[in-house]
Amino acid sequence: MEHHREDYIFSADKRQYGRLDLKGRARAMRRQSTAAEEALWQALRGGKIGARFRRQHPIDRYVVDFVCIEAKLVLEADGAAHLPPDQQAYDAGRTALLAEHGYRLLRFPNHQILTNLPQVLREIQAALQPPNPGSRPSSGSPSPSGEGAGG
Repeated sequence: MEHHREDYIFSADKRQYGRLDLKGRARAMRRQSTAAEEALWQALRGGKIGARFRRQHPIDRYVVDFVCIEAKLVLEADGAAHLPPDQQAYDAGRTALLAEHGYRLLRFPNHQILTNLPQVLREIQAALQPPNPGSRPSSGSPSPSGEGAGG
């Protein structure tokens, strides 16, 4: 897959990139990672699970915890700060905006990342798999030769 510089830098909203200092916010957030974010980053970095992830990356006017640009998959490590109703409403709006841009979002509670990282990684790997085009419902009847559709 061919990549262009603008694919990375301007996944953020160009009009708000400078005004909101998204680059500076992303850098600060990388320096202040939670234990769960750091554990997940160590498991993802360098393509360890077969996909390239970026951490604390701007998309539109938000900075997401992790993103695989190629798969349009966003990962969020959620701690107690995401529990209050006002934060949940903010997160729902953010999720909707990411979906408008074609991103899928997986959220993992910090405690799950810290206590069951292998399961978290399995869920991420499953989300990275392209849909199986051959998984359409069967008609229930075999092909005339009795073999598969390829005959």
